[in-house]
Amino acid sequence: MSEAFGLDSRLAGDTLVVGDLPLSRVLLMRDARYAWLVLVPRKAGLVEVSDLPDEERALLWQEAGLAGSALRAVAPCDKLNIGALGNIVRQLHVHVVARTEGDAAWPGPVWGFGKAEPYADGEAEKRVEALRELLGLS
Repeated sequence: MSEAFGLDSRLAGDTLVVGDLPLSRVLLMRDARYAWLVLVPRKAGLVEVSDLPDEERALLWQEAGLAGSALRAVAPCDKLNIGALGNIVRQLHVHVVARTEGDAAWPGPVWGFGKAEPYADGEAEKRVEALRELLGLS
């Protein structure tokens, strides 16, 4: 019997669910400093991008592109950062972060920089709804 998909507890605690694309669960980071999505392929046991078959690897990058376009629509930016690190959370996930010159971590990486700041009341939910609509998930 194959193992069922489950979301790493750290990812679950740090994010809000936007919805599911064909391969990936789309999550919004609970950090108002950055417009930041995380895509997690809904398959158990994945650690590296290379763990995906070629077709699904291509689909993951297509979904990252879609997520980036949606993110740019709700949070115009100077640069879109896309990365799969996984040094702390081993479960395969891809970060899609809209960066603006002068943001809290600019020009360095957002990972591990400072403390996450909560969204104002209702703002995260508004962003989730806008992203759902843009990604065709509503």
